[in-house]
Amino acid sequence: MIDITREGNVFILTMNAGENRFNPGFLEELGLALDEVEAANGPTAMVTTGGSEKFYSNGLDLEWMTGDGASDALAMVADVLRLYARLLEFPVPSVAAMNGHAFAGGGMFATAHDYRVMRHDRGYFCLPEVDLGMPLADGMTALLQAKLRGDVLRDLLLTGQRLGGAECAEHGIVDEAVAASRVLPRAIERAEALSGKHRGAYRALKRGMFATAIAVLRKAEVPG
Repeated sequence: MIDITREGNVFILTMNAGENRFNPGFLEELGLALDEVEAANGPTAMVTTGGSEKFYSNGLDLEWMTGDGASDALAMVADVLRLYARLLEFPVPSVAAMNGHAFAGGGMFATAHDYRVMRHDRGYFCLPEVDLGMPLADGMTALLQAKLRGDVLRDLLLTGQRLGGAECAEHGIVDEAVAASRVLPRAIERAEALSGKHRGAYRALKRGMFATAIAVLRKAEVPG
């Protein structure tokens, strides 16, 4: 479900699970891929992207959570919160190449990266929980508050609106919106430029910036 390639100093993690929804199998493979990146020697950076033009990630696997995984759903969501915390303090630069839809937990996954590049012509960023009737875990709210402007987050959460790449760039949700063919190359360029940063200092600075969000995410408390 996760293909790992390398271009220069940049590891490219391509998510190849359709809508790239989070379930135990997907999270396990993603965790192993992050382990490989973190264990690499020398200058290193990371880019994540979707394997199709339609989806970056659509977040939690609600079908699994309400079906075969119902008894394990809360534990899986707790694992997702810990994944976000790991990204917030990841010791190498990370860039999300958002080549398709980034909904709900998938949008939060992108937000946990250091930088985001989104295509401007197709694909939406959306936090639809208000329309799904689903509250956010405290850690999810803390992550979003740490990364997004207050007025932007208010409108995203209370309206469930879908924003395209140009609107996301205008509101600071992503760092830039580019043509589809440029999303991955531009993300790699951004990551490569930062790949030589000192890992200890990089992690320490991120831990300082996002201390509150990391602490709440690490608690992994999930609404029952």
